[in-house]
Amino acid sequence: MSITAPAQAVPVARRTLAPDLARGLMLLLIAVAHAHMYLSGHDVGLRGYSLEGAPIDRLVAGVQILLVDGRALPMFAALFGYGLVQLANRQFETGRNWPQVRRVLRRRSLWLLAFGFCHALLLFFGDILGAYGLIGLLFIGFLRRDDRALLRVAAIGLVLHVVVVAGFGFLTISAPKGDTPAAMADPVEALMMRLIGWSGMTPTYFLVSAVSAFMVGIWAARRRMLEDPVAHRALLSRAAVAGAGIALVGGLPLMLIDTRVWTAPDAVSVSAYALHSVSGVAGGLAYAAIIGLVAGRARHGHHGPVTRALAACGQWSLTCYLLQSVVFVALFAPYLGGLGTRVGDATASGIAVVTWLATVTLAARLAPRGRRGPAEALLRRLTYGRR
Repeated sequence: MSITAPAQAVPVARRTLAPDLARGLMLLLIAVAHAHMYLSGHDVGLRGYSLEGAPIDRLVAGVQILLVDGRALPMFAALFGYGLVQLANRQFETGRNWPQVRRVLRRRSLWLLAFGFCHALLLFFGDILGAYGLIGLLFIGFLRRDDRALLRVAAIGLVLHVVVVAGFGFLTISAPKGDTPAAMADPVEALMMRLIGWSGMTPTYFLVSAVSAFMVGIWAARRRMLEDPVAHRALLSRAAVAGAGIALVGGLPLMLIDTRVWTAPDAVSVSAYALHSVSGVAGGLAYAAIIGLVAGRARHGHHGPVTRALAACGQWSLTCYLLQSVVFVALFAPYLGGLGTRVGDATASGIAVVTWLATVTLAARLAPRGRRGPAEALLRRLTYGRR
């Protein structure tokens, strides 16, 4: 039986506040975590920050390693899993069966993987869209599995996470220092290097970094935690406190090493790198819980202009994410703006904040009129077809 009248994406006015608010805020973390990766011409630590920067650069790097890096990606993975459950539920409400719903979800995931390929090809080797699309293709069946299966895969994912990240850490330390895509003045050569990097990292590093949080997102969506955060305040509060504590403690050793406060042997550095990454899963879930609690307090009251603007950015999250890369390439790439060799980590993060504010402003002006972001509209058309 074919889908003759595809269910439409939920209207903007009916969207749940918490997931959009979370996406809008997390795009700030994505921006500052990615901007320094466009810099070149200096030795870097395991998280890609300069080891030769001024004190302000090391301070910014330390704060971001502790609070930002490796925390936003699992947060978005959890929201991705949560969103797939919501999308499936809307399809079921229209009378469709599981094979029909699965085809829609797989088609959406396949196009998301294609978006990631184009993003990496043209703009940024560290693209995460492809990883989410791949997760959707591989693990969509877990929307129908019981909670025990979800938590079992999440646990296995954490173990694989440590193994894969440690492997990448040893490769980073032992590999000869060479040009990165950000350092290449030839745009065609940079394009090929981006594609090679993305092809290797998407099915390994990014996939295992996101799968555990993805499973937890499905588990949370079944309980409607972000649609009704007031009813789950106690659990969200515990998740926020415990997750934030784990992330802070787990991120501290690498922060000290990458800012050169502590000189450690290679094996210790790689262990700190793996600990930082796996504890980031708890940090990402903690951020989601915190934003859920904030949204729970605001949902029955008046949403101020800041809340509305951040939620609008979340509604346009795919467009805003891609716009960040467009700006960074235009400013930092050697064959365009050329700032990548002339500024440090602190300046790059400042540019990232301004870029994020610009995308928030753009979304805040257009989303309330019922307009979807161009990337969201395209993905929706490719997923559901033309009505």
